[in-house]
Amino acid sequence: MYKNILVAVALDQAHNSAAAFEVARALAAEGASITALHVLEEIPAYVAHYVPVEHAGSRRSEAEAGLKAELGGVADVKPVVMTGHAGPTIVSYAKEHGVDCIVIASHRPGLQDYFLGSTAGRVVRHAPCAVHVTR
Repeated sequence: MYKNILVAVALDQAHNSAAAFEVARALAAEGASITALHVLEEIPAYVAHYVPVEHAGSRRSEAEAGLKAELGGVADVKPVVMTGHAGPTIVSYAKEHGVDCIVIASHRPGLQDYFLGSTAGRVVRHAPCAVHVTR
């Protein structure tokens, strides 16, 4: 059983986050903390110059609202939104916050995943803790 569980949530994907939270609760020890993390992809520097400054704030606000809506008002899960590349940001957050299990959804791999690797694959390869992948 795990004491500090991180559930990676992709709001723009068709992953079943409800299943990931069920798995997290099943793996949680009594009194465990569960964190839902959504990672906003950074706006590339060559584009950022043309994007209004207030757009970044609204993107973050929309992501926070979307994550809270995805959680459905559940009180025992802490929502966190970060900016960066999904795989490295999830691993970095896990290292910095002493996470002992990451629950992440994955899709069936396609040909592009064999060349580039999916976010779940990167997390599995680099995580400092146990990783549970759901489909």
